[in-house]
Amino acid sequence: MSETVRISTLDGSEAFDAYIARPEGEPKSAIIVIQEIFGVNAGIRRKCDKLAEEGYLALAPDLFWRIERGVELDPDIEPEFQRALDLMGKLNQDAAIRDIEATIKYARTLTETGKVGAVGYCLGGRLAYMTAARTDADATVGYYGVGIDELLREKDAIAHPLMLHIPTEDGFVDKETQTKMHEGLDDHPKVTLHDYEGLDHGFATEFGKRRDEEAAQLADKRSAEFFARHLG
Repeated sequence: MSETVRISTLDGSEAFDAYIARPEGEPKSAIIVIQEIFGVNAGIRRKCDKLAEEGYLALAPDLFWRIERGVELDPDIEPEFQRALDLMGKLNQDAAIRDIEATIKYARTLTETGKVGAVGYCLGGRLAYMTAARTDADATVGYYGVGIDELLREKDAIAHPLMLHIPTEDGFVDKETQTKMHEGLDDHPKVTLHDYEGLDHGFATEFGKRRDEEAAQLADKRSAEFFARHLG
């Protein structure tokens, strides 16, 4: 079962929408799905639906709401891709993390265990790292996060498990950046990095030409095992 819910900001002054997918039974725990630059589109909703099929309560907050509510873009349509890049440039990422924190707080009240994880893609991969460093999320996964080398100074704040999926031929994350990520995080007791040789950005998208089926299934299997271990 899925619907759109309204979540209050941390200070209670405003509210934003989130897509929520519920499992058939009582959810043991919840996972926040952090959008790409294309908004809470069909692919992100499908990520939520699949997590609900696995027994989780899944929520995808609309992180562009301060710019424009209800954005849904298709990465395979060039004008929409360019619009997504423009929206990303306008996004206040610090405010987005506070909205993710508000979503985590909301989700904790809806599960048996009170445990909440997060998984993010693209822009959401970067925000997933920031979520691990700045919130109390119980476990976090990031797919092809961009610019994480700029955030390594925050690594000591990561107190709960974090997994990052890194395609080695990512057009938005060069080899030097990948090297810095490994140098900064390989010895972190809470962080696990997985490289995907020869793969490009967006390989685990649900729909569209970016998907690589074999690599997506491998990454998603690792993520599923990670969440099962840490979210109970």
